[in-house]
Amino acid sequence: FKRVLFRSQGPASGPGAACSPGQYSYGGFLLVCGAGNTYRYALPEVPGAIGVLLSGNLDDGTAGLWAIKRLGGIAIVQDPEDALFPGLPQHAIAHVQVNHVVPLAHMAPLLTELAHTPVQDLQQAAVPAHVDVEIDIAKERNPIEAGVERIAEPSRFSCPECHGVLLQLKEEGRIRFRCHTGHAYSIESLLIAVNEGIEEALWNAIRSLEEGALLFREFAQHARTHAGDSASAEFNGRAADAHRQAETIRGLLDSREAVTSEP
Repeated sequence: FKRVLFRSQGPASGPGAACSPGQYSYGGFLLVCGAGNTYRYALPEVPGAIGVLLSGNLDDGTAGLWAIKRLGGIAIVQDPEDALFPGLPQHAIAHVQVNHVVPLAHMAPLLTELAHTPVQDLQQAAVPAHVDVEIDIAKERNPIEAGVERIAEPSRFSCPECHGVLLQLKEEGRIRFRCHTGHAYSIESLLIAVNEGIEEALWNAIRSLEEGALLFREFAQHARTHAGDSASAEFNGRAADAHRQAETIRGLLDSREAVTSEP
């Protein structure tokens, strides 16, 4: 192929809608579409690759764009002022030395020009060891066998998905995490997962307390018939306590602010 174009997933519909993940050839060019940083698996074989990040939230895709740039490729980011969701373009611009920041309307002419630029004289950059390991992980090799423990240090945090220890990677000022099973997080995506875990735990507590209140009321009715009013009142009191505790947690859920990376 003359050029390999990488673009990250954008919104599912509307302006800048994402292509389906996969590889597509057209006119001698190869287009690789993937969610976030998954496209970095093909980097060793594509000097002069072009990475494109469009409208999106959080920082998903920045690490992949950094890797493309690090290996001699070209980094293109949609102008945040032109993006429906500017968070992803802004994060990429802040952490990657991008070559071009353009509005979506100028993207196709720029890609056409760049895709027809000869790449024969470009030298393949040496692949950093940690990128090589992550490429193997992206190819679904066992992370431990791929060497994830050689490129990262154990952190104090657990993986929100599998609850194993998260290993911390540092990459030119950016911090990322991986676990032994291969789950990967940036700071932003980890904070989102932590927030989801907190809310899930609180809702589970509410559900358990409310189920307990229902059970105590059921026991109270049974006790009124078989054990007398005193036992029934005891169960009703416990039901009221459980309901009160559930309402306290519900108030906490309504008032709490999500944990973010913003100061």
